[in-house]
Amino acid sequence: MSDEEPPPGSGTAEPGEPVRAELAEVLQRQAGLRDEARAEATAKRHAAGRRTVRENLADLIDDGSWLEYGGLAVAAQRSRRPLAELAAATPADGVLVGVGRVGGARVAAVAYDYTVLAGTQGVTGHRKTDRLLDVAARDGLPVVVLTEGGGGRPSDTDHPTVAGLELTTFASLARLRSLRVGVAAGYCFAGNAALLGICDVTIGVAGASIGMGGPAMVEAAGLGVVAARDVGPLDAHLASGVVDLAAADDADAVRLARRVLGHADGTPTDGRRADQRGLRDVLPENRRRAYDVRGVLRLLFDVDSVLELRERHGRSLVTALARLDGRPVGVIANNPMHRAGAIDATAAGKATRFLRLCDRIGLPVVSLCDTPGIMVGPDAERTGLVRAVGDLFTAGASLRTPLVAVVLRKAYGLGAMAMAGGSFHTTRLTLAWPTGEVGAMGLEGAVRLGHRRELAAIADEDERRRRYDELVADAYDRGRALSAAASFELDDVVDPADTRDRLIAALC
Repeated sequence: MSDEEPPPGSGTAEPGEPVRAELAEVLQRQAGLRDEARAEATAKRHAAGRRTVRENLADLIDDGSWLEYGGLAVAAQRSRRPLAELAAATPADGVLVGVGRVGGARVAAVAYDYTVLAGTQGVTGHRKTDRLLDVAARDGLPVVVLTEGGGGRPSDTDHPTVAGLELTTFASLARLRSLRVGVAAGYCFAGNAALLGICDVTIGVAGASIGMGGPAMVEAAGLGVVAARDVGPLDAHLASGVVDLAAADDADAVRLARRVLGHADGTPTDGRRADQRGLRDVLPENRRRAYDVRGVLRLLFDVDSVLELRERHGRSLVTALARLDGRPVGVIANNPMHRAGAIDATAAGKATRFLRLCDRIGLPVVSLCDTPGIMVGPDAERTGLVRAVGDLFTAGASLRTPLVAVVLRKAYGLGAMAMAGGSFHTTRLTLAWPTGEVGAMGLEGAVRLGHRRELAAIADEDERRRRYDELVADAYDRGRALSAAASFELDDVVDPADTRDRLIAALC
């Protein structure tokens, strides 16, 4: 074969090359799907600082690996519009679905096209999505959903239904055992937002507005007139926990999605490590001084591998995806910078959702414990704390993947047990650093409660303080990690610099 001849099965025709009429029609329809054939819509998108949905998919999916389903589908409106008009105005029925590879691993993708009927969900689009989700379920593929769009489309007429409540798309996505990653950009309302909410990890692009109903539904519900951008601003959803990760723009969102997907395929990478001796000094010498636990994560796990989720939600606890010696793991860690690392209802809910994700996609869990326990008090109880903590215990005890716990400093009461999946002896391994403290409750509180009468009987204030300090020091000595290890509450006390090697030995 000469260099000038097209390769067999290339699926293209040279300019001017005669083809049969039926093939010419197909090639024309397929060409109409590309951005260059939709110049006005593409230019408008670019003028708004946004990329087209096909540009986002091209960035997400490895070159040459995209296999699209239903590209030639059109909106279910043939009873009132000619097919040629629908093909031009509603390409792919406003949603692109297909399978490709991300970093070499197969991934399914659903991407709503806001330039087609505002990315609304049509009858044919739902059928396409259901078809793809069936493929994803059978093959165990992770799914990425680019959710921008206005929700259900009332203008479709070619379907004998009243409300479309028999649609199975939402149930099909929710039923998947594989990882689901959602990306919200622009306006994401109603059904599109419901798909986002089903996803395990959600990414919000700057300027996004997300809501279970758009402006029209808000007004119809008698709740007043609201601009689309004000329905559900990104900042509100970062605080509420609806959005896990914030992206600066479409390109950043795709970059983050690829990072998240990298933790789902389990493929090892080169596990570069920081100098582990830095862990010996990462905690302040003063046991009462707060520190940012993220510094521990950056040193302990592979260099540049930590991806924190829901940073602004449930701030007394950190949840993150990371790598340990190249292998993906999930991480939960108390954050002493907020409420001293005490577990409130929001933090408990955050940890519960994350543990269930790790369980479903098969990630081992590393738990870094430094907590004075569960938050207490009337205000805390009004948040449903008892049920939230119960759910956290249930999620930890139900893990089918291994959990290893490391006590960095405080490990008190039910909070410490919850961080260890329910018990220090239900983990695969429970370690402590020499700075570890173990107790049924906070040392100071235990002294005040247990020695209340003795201290109250001391009239001299200085003498009372001296006796209190003695009792706290004694309690600390009894609760030191070495003492707890001597009674076999802990499996071992380790040099912080050896922590990483111990975790690798336990998990890998």
